[in-house]
Amino acid sequence: MNQMNTITKFDAVHALVGGGIIKDGENWTFCDGQKMPSEEAIKAKIAELEADFHSKAYARNRKQNFPNEHDLLIALWEKVMEDRSESADALQSIRTKVKSDNPKP
Repeated sequence: MNQMNTITKFDAVHALVGGGIIKDGENWTFCDGQKMPSEEAIKAKIAELEADFHSKAYARNRKQNFPNEHDLLIALWEKVMEDRSESADALQSIRTKVKSDNPKP
């Protein structure tokens, strides 16, 4: 997948044949004896990969909006070792909101 979060023909071909592929402009070199899949197979794989990518949007959004690991670790330490739960409770409220805003499909 490229940096624009779109599935490319290269992504589809690699998913279909695996192994080493070198693409130089319009030239494709398969390093492990594979063959170029049909255009129909490539288009179908692109559609499949795009559907998979979009179905996981909730997980990407959750990860982006959850409290970071450092804050979670500090809150857990305070709760377990110092018997202070304010930070943990506040972070749990944030996590609950992020989950409700980004439900699993």
